[in-house]
Amino acid sequence: MTRSQVRYLLGTPMVADSFNKERWDYIYYLKKGRTRHVDSRRVTVYFDGDKVARLDKPTDAEAAAQDASAAKIKNGRVY
Repeated sequence: MTRSQVRYLLGTPMVADSFNKERWDYIYYLKKGRTRHVDSRRVTVYFDGDKVARLDKPTDAEAAAQDASAAKIKNGRVY
């Protein structure tokens, strides 16, 4: 994919590294209602020239652990 295609799919990056023009960071943050749980994820896109070289995203284990902690929270209380 090209930079313009990534921007079309993911939007403008939250953090554009001023020291490394080949890296874009996207941060997802969601807080539902009055619960204290915050769901956040981060995806980093690395480019080689104008093409995507690789993606860094949370592992399945990290995402599952975060989802499990969210399931324990009900009405702002941890059970």
